[in-house]
Amino acid sequence: MRVAVFPGSFDPITLGHYDIVERATPLFDKIIIAIGQNSQKKYMFSLEERMEFIKRTFAHFPNVEVDHFEGLTIDYCHSKNVNFILRGLRNPSDFEFEKAIAQTNRELTKDNKIETIFLLTSASYSFISSSIVREILTFGGHYELMVPEAVRVFKNK
Repeated sequence: MRVAVFPGSFDPITLGHYDIVERATPLFDKIIIAIGQNSQKKYMFSLEERMEFIKRTFAHFPNVEVDHFEGLTIDYCHSKNVNFILRGLRNPSDFEFEKAIAQTNRELTKDNKIETIFLLTSASYSFISSSIVREILTFGGHYELMVPEAVRVFKNK
């Protein structure tokens, strides 16, 4: 079974994340969107809110699950017996950063059975990042075109 973990903080999930998962679903039997928790990081949305955003966004995708973890992504992948890490790339600097992480993960994986798969974000979403969305939200700007419906509905309550 081809299972991929798509790790991230998803604070909040964006249309760029959606684009990557939507395009990856035919490639894998299952995709686990895994929210990494970092006790040192301050999040705009709680873990529960982020999980709910993702569950609602991907409710119509039967092969997408949502989970969370603490610690190293590679350890989480081993605990789930997963062979693939899915990552999205928006630009060359993303590639350099993600390449270093992928190479580190290969070194940490003694059996070299976990591969990182990169998908390029569609051009129309390549400018979107969670940090940009958080900044726009903080100052009351128009973020609606950058996030899935589940986030828009939540913020407009």
